[in-house]
Amino acid sequence: MITVHHLETSRSQRVLWLLEELGVPYEIKFYKRDPRTRLAPPELKKIHPLGKSPVITDGDLVVAESAAILEYLVDRYGAQAQGEAAQLLPQPGSPEQLQWRFWMHFAEGSLMNWLVMKLVFMSIPQQPMPFFVKPIARQLCGQVQTKLIDPNLGNSQAFIENHLSTHTWFAGDRLTLADFQMSFAVEALLARSKQAAQQCPHLVAYKARMVARPAYQRALAKGGPVVMG
Repeated sequence: MITVHHLETSRSQRVLWLLEELGVPYEIKFYKRDPRTRLAPPELKKIHPLGKSPVITDGDLVVAESAAILEYLVDRYGAQAQGEAAQLLPQPGSPEQLQWRFWMHFAEGSLMNWLVMKLVFMSIPQQPMPFFVKPIARQLCGQVQTKLIDPNLGNSQAFIENHLSTHTWFAGDRLTLADFQMSFAVEALLARSKQAAQQCPHLVAYKARMVARPAYQRALAKGGPVVMG
């Protein structure tokens, strides 16, 4: 039996969605974030030395890292899936495979770096600190966001919007593993960027297609909210 070690509001939500699409039985072990630091609890280190989520156990096997988990699950269980879920990997050498591979890497290699920084620099001024320091922290964090983070997020946002203007899903006309990998980043981008929600109709429409899937809804009901603010 697969166990998903699921940290609230984390990337492990994409793993739950994939398992629901594949129709593979699994169980969830829930972990709460530290209410002060919002970090994962130390109990996760008992599962994997990095102490992070997502991580799954499948019998005696432990698999960490989102992309590695998604690929493992499709390699191991994809053949038994039905319908669309049985074709989550594009044909080798096809244009769809090139797109699939790019978005699998782009999600964490490019986009999530800036989204994590955005969350950090938004939250720093809200942390307890001497009253005379707070205006300085607010100003410095605002400058970092304005001069560094937001321009890079804006560039990625425009790139994604343009791509989705000609693609139903990230690799083409059908759902692939790239959509699961990109799902958390899409949720985080729309949650943390007002411009994305207002200026990216194709991105908003993509999210609507994603969340309307019955398997996504089942994963959401089991795993809880996807992203922190």
